[in-house]
Amino acid sequence: MSSNHHPYQLAGFEWKGKHSVIEVNGSKIGGQELCIIAGPCAVESEEQINTIASFLSKQGIKFLRGGAYKPRTSPYAFQGLKKEGLRLLKQVSEKHQLNIVTEVMDLSLLEEVYDYTDILQVGARNMKNYQLLKELGKSKKPVLLKRGMDATIEEWLLAAEYILLGGNEDVILCERGIRTFDNSTRNTLDLAAVPQIKYFSHLPIIVDPSQGTGIRQLVEPMSLAAIAAGADGLMIEIHNNPQNALSDGPQSLYPEGFADMIPKMKKF
Repeated sequence: MSSNHHPYQLAGFEWKGKHSVIEVNGSKIGGQELCIIAGPCAVESEEQINTIASFLSKQGIKFLRGGAYKPRTSPYAFQGLKKEGLRLLKQVSEKHQLNIVTEVMDLSLLEEVYDYTDILQVGARNMKNYQLLKELGKSKKPVLLKRGMDATIEEWLLAAEYILLGGNEDVILCERGIRTFDNSTRNTLDLAAVPQIKYFSHLPIIVDPSQGTGIRQLVEPMSLAAIAAGADGLMIEIHNNPQNALSDGPQSLYPEGFADMIPKMKKF
């Protein structure tokens, strides 16, 4: 796939001729700064999200991730605190001056989620929900578009094209691993996607090594590798009590583990 012959237009590098930088309340995604988005997989309680938000704020982190509505493989798994989760996210964001990143699962929830978040996240399962992508194209907030677990890079950029075509130019791509025959990690983190996206597209790209591997001890090396590959940022799951987390505990870092990583990441 040469950079001059592709089916997407607005997502292509030639459209802008330079890499885009997206600004969210004074914090940048793209350019020279490394953007770090961190937080729990799901908001579980006021105490939990406040503890994590307070810790992140002290570490100089500007973006808090947390799910209020959780798409889970099993219908019996924890599905999130829903509206209460959104309210708690808003509360801690104002208290600790953090930007919120949370997932909008479908069109029926877009209006509800919109007022509580700074970045609208599209999860991997929804990357091909084209009706949702079209609506997000009309929105005035940045969209973080996760790569589908079976999506090619071209399909991923075409999904971004749906949003861009609606007039919303603020799209952030997120590599979070794809499904392959190997099952030693939760997904196979495709770090080659980072320089490829940089070549094909002007959109910023971040990497989620937590979802990408599903294994706590792999998060740090894959974070450093993602930065070395040219990623504009990282999305990392941390939890104040991972062994009792209601979702994704095994891949969530302990706060002290995350704090140890920060100086290493800044070296890059």
